Amino acid sequence: METSQFFIQLAGLLLAARLAAELANRFGAPSVIGELTAGILLGPSVLGWLEPTELIHMLAEIGVILLLFEVGLETDLGKMAKSSSRSLVAALGGFIVPFLFGFAISRYFFGHETLVALFIGGTLTATSIGVTVRILRDVHRQNSREGQIVLGAAVIDDILGVLLLALLYEFARTGDLSATNIGKLALFIGVFFVLAPIVAKGISFLLSHYNRVTEMPGLVATLIVSLVLAFAWLAHAIGAPELLGGFAAGLALSRRFFLPFGAALARDQNFAEEVERDMKPIIQLFTPIFFVSVGLSLDLREIDWGSTFIWLFSLSVAVVAIAGKIAGGFLLLREHWLMKSAVGMAMVPRGEVGLIFAELGRSAGIFDSTVYAGMVLVIAYTTLFSPFWIKIFYRLYQHRPELRDSG
Repeated sequence: METSQFFIQLAGLLLAARLAAELANRFGAPSVIGELTAGILLGPSVLGWLEPTELIHMLAEIGVILLLFEVGLETDLGKMAKSSSRSLVAALGGFIVPFLFGFAISRYFFGHETLVALFIGGTLTATSIGVTVRILRDVHRQNSREGQIVLGAAVIDDILGVLLLALLYEFARTGDLSATNIGKLALFIGVFFVLAPIVAKGISFLLSHYNRVTEMPGLVATLIVSLVLAFAWLAHAIGAPELLGGFAAGLALSRRFFLPFGAALARDQNFAEEVERDMKPIIQLFTPIFFVSVGLSLDLREIDWGSTFIWLFSLSVAVVAIAGKIAGGFLLLREHWLMKSAVGMAMVPRGEVGLIFAELGRSAGIFDSTVYAGMVLVIAYTTLFSPFWIKIFYRLYQHRPELRDSG
């Protein structure tokens, strides 16, 4: 491809992603749905103007790594501790139930191979904290009691989901989950939890020092992007997905990060806020490329839409995906059914986290085109319709005394 041709394709991709995201927001849908739709329209499914070239794929890889960095950066372990046992129960229920049901229906009803069924179940464990937060804000429930439970549970789901993703990736790469491989991954995570705050504090000290002596702008963004990419390389070097490194870097630099077991280091809050401020434009530039590339990777013309399989598969898995998360909310003890329903429904959207799972399954050759399209449809169902039914729920029940506790 000529350089000028790539430039015009990238310009069209970015503009289409932005326009589609704006339209999605205008109609009350998450922006990720608009970006995914833009990829479908521009790609081989409809217009055929763009193909998922190697250059776009590389930019999309950077986008997904930065996306997981943002997830880590915004992960608030304090909320998890604040809502304590309720969030833990909701998260575990909303993680384990969809995984088991998704695996079972894929393996024993549709007859998929074990690895395919594991990835389908893994995709269903996701909870999009970004979509969930936006929905709760739209209905003015982000500070409510159920809102705190959901946010804490979403944090736990993010962490469990990324760890499960790493394990499934290792299984796909080696064909087994030996004690050695699991131990190596656990060692990396353990070492990170010990060293990451120290690294972040060291970077904070260096940046603070050099900001006083340099007149060149962009120091924070340059060093943080370098750190994220280095963490991504380190994750790949030990056999984990690169995006796990992005998540690790974000969690390390989060102003809400604390070490386990109560051993916390003093944090530079100004530095953490500067990281968030300087990195956000870079993240907002690259992450739409990932979502558009997901749409580009779909060739809906290859799918036999007249076949009952694609509809039976996607709708069956969607039912499992929705019921599994709602069931996680109903595992909460001593809560009214309205509170349980509100928690469960808010955890349904899969959004960008689900797409990361699905895309990894496709790129690793685990999902064929039909299964991949079916999983994207499932993610679209759960992400697109959740805002509407949650708003209807609160319109009907927001004045009930069981939901009046503002937390």
